[in-house]
Amino acid sequence: MNKIVLFFCFLVASKAYSQDTLPHFSVKSNGSKVIISWKNNFGATISTLNIQRSTDSLKNFTSIASMLDPNNKENGYVDAKATNTNMFYRIFVAFAGGTYTYTKSQRPVTFIGNKNTVDSSALFIDSSLTEKPKEVAPKVITPSGYMASKHIYTSKENHVVINLSDALTNQYSIKFFDDKGMLLFDIKKMTAPYLLIEKVHFKHAGWFYFEIYNNSLLFEKHKFYIPKEGKYGIPPTELKKAGY
Repeated sequence: MNKIVLFFCFLVASKAYSQDTLPHFSVKSNGSKVIISWKNNFGATISTLNIQRSTDSLKNFTSIASMLDPNNKENGYVDAKATNTNMFYRIFVAFAGGTYTYTKSQRPVTFIGNKNTVDSSALFIDSSLTEKPKEVAPKVITPSGYMASKHIYTSKENHVVINLSDALTNQYSIKFFDDKGMLLFDIKKMTAPYLLIEKVHFKHAGWFYFEIYNNSLLFEKHKFYIPKEGKYGIPPTELKKAGY
């Protein structure tokens, strides 16, 4: 019960954690805890709703919590006992009458807070994967025309995705700038291969710039566009203004 109360206190304090509608659900990590949340629009009476966790995406799931009122329109659970933030989660839903279903399993997504300086090692680290960084030759990527970066881009929800598959074996740092070249915030060290930064932390729609460094050497310099609320993609007028 205390965990449910903790979840809703967290939700009120920060609107950054949005919820999905069952059978979809959100799994997000703040580095020490995993937050599972969802909305219930099934339109049927749910008799049982269990949160399940596993180290494997297909099997070995065990129930870690059962909701006291599974028919709440908005619900959630905070897992503070996960051995790491890379576990798989799913939800078991049983309906009145005997039918049941399982949601698809998914891993947590790590969200970065709104600070001028962000050390991602405080948000995510898997000690079993740490090793001495490898020396690599710097490679500066200069896109021809506008082509989104493979390493930093916007998701379908217009959040900013950081995708650096070798982040655990290299020393990446990232700086983010607004359209006037003013530094918004930087990540001193990437310690997770995949991170999301919610769009609200960029404060307005428009172009934003970034620089990725590997061992203090420029690795990539590029930009991305965050549309206005309810819009998707880059408007042709904005592409023209940017010279594409």
